[in-house]
Amino acid sequence: MTVFESLALGLSVALSAEGLLYCLAGVLLGTFVGVLPGLGVMATLAILIPITFHVDTVHALILLSGIYYGAAFGGSTASILLNLPGTANTAITCLDGYPMARQGRAGVALFMTALASFVGSIIGLTILIVSSPLLAKIALNFGSPEYFSLMLLGLLAAGMLAQGSHARAVASILLGLLLGIVGTDISTGVQRFTFGVPELYAGLPLVAISLGLFGLPEVIANAGRPDNTPPQTGAITLRSMLPRKEDLRRARPAMLRGSGIGAFFGALPGTGSLIAAFASYVVEKKVYPTPEIFGKGAIEGIAGPESANNAATQTAFIPTLTLGVPGDAIMAMMLGVMLIHGVAPGPRLITEQPELFWGLAASFFVGNLLLMILNVPLIGIWIRILRIPYHLLFPAIVVFICLGVYSVNYAVADLLLVMLFGALGYAMTLLRLEPAPLILGLVLGPMIEDNFRRTLLILRGDLGAIADRPLSLFFLGCCFFVVLYSLARPRFRRGRGTGKLRT
Repeated sequence: MTVFESLALGLSVALSAEGLLYCLAGVLLGTFVGVLPGLGVMATLAILIPITFHVDTVHALILLSGIYYGAAFGGSTASILLNLPGTANTAITCLDGYPMARQGRAGVALFMTALASFVGSIIGLTILIVSSPLLAKIALNFGSPEYFSLMLLGLLAAGMLAQGSHARAVASILLGLLLGIVGTDISTGVQRFTFGVPELYAGLPLVAISLGLFGLPEVIANAGRPDNTPPQTGAITLRSMLPRKEDLRRARPAMLRGSGIGAFFGALPGTGSLIAAFASYVVEKKVYPTPEIFGKGAIEGIAGPESANNAATQTAFIPTLTLGVPGDAIMAMMLGVMLIHGVAPGPRLITEQPELFWGLAASFFVGNLLLMILNVPLIGIWIRILRIPYHLLFPAIVVFICLGVYSVNYAVADLLLVMLFGALGYAMTLLRLEPAPLILGLVLGPMIEDNFRRTLLILRGDLGAIADRPLSLFFLGCCFFVVLYSLARPRFRRGRGTGKLRT
């Protein structure tokens, strides 16, 4: 099929009654999650995963994907009005969005984030549609050594390029790899660390772990948090949201640069939209002739990161769908949902299940169009949502967590696992360990082990023979570069701070 025929097939899926319903539900719920600080995309996805078991795979992915990029679209609202990022990816928006709100230009800031998000999403979606079939054709030549090297690169990138301490990120990934060992060994049939519990024979359930790590810690951490102060923004009308010509002139190149940066980082395994947003902000400060305006309400400080954030959320699906290698923890959860539904992401997905791939891609366009059409008129509703008291919100989250995890297997053991991993997640929060890399290690761990064993069989135990396979050698070289860069980055930062590089 040509690209146009494929897109027509995808639109027939996305524009069906069920496709539109799940897409609309996903983007509205995602915007709600993004607007409301303290809830989180990961916790919401984990809560809704059990519901997706009762619908078609493509509609389940449309719903979860809509929540993902809908949260990226709406997360800037709280950043601008309350100086509290609705999601981690929109933290950088606080730097210039909140000063604009204090200057009486909250409406313009909100409109520019919506416009930049839409532009970034469409550019990222275009790259996804064009590059995925080409990458899938290349990936047909992949064998177990190539997949092992690529997955190793994804884990190293997630640990070494993460924000904050590399040691903590690596520790979280290693913990996830260890948890991935639990269950029945596929090759030998030996029970590993199951302690005679039948519920663990198939491995630790992804739903229970996700709900425990991302749902309960949010409730515990925010249990004594005071309710939101209603934003003092006055009446935000459609007229007050109209930007000046000067705003549009300055924002246009920033959106294009941000979209390119976001598309690049989103497609790289282990990086994601958070790094893309920060990188875009740094680039805008570098290229602007008067960088001192940043942090005081610069329109470029909103347009660049927001377009990068949303472009990255679209292109993050490229390695997940075409290679079966998730780029971040959210994509790891998406991969887990597909595997539970019996769908094996990889280079054959486009040809063997074109309705799923192209239907999902077309839903991205429909969903982003719905976000642009609905969110600007509904800004008053999103502002009222910021007034929801936490003491009413979080008990409801606990109820949904318990109902969701029990409805999967109707097993009390899953509820105990949620409690156990909830305590673990809260302990990791106190120790400043990110739980997201743990999920990445948990999902990729069994896949890496399986491909590593196959690699040893293919190469007859000679790992040095990987150098004879160009793609494997390239990925291993990228692994070495990532480690070298992460070790050298702090030295370069100190060198910039003192005017020279220390040796």
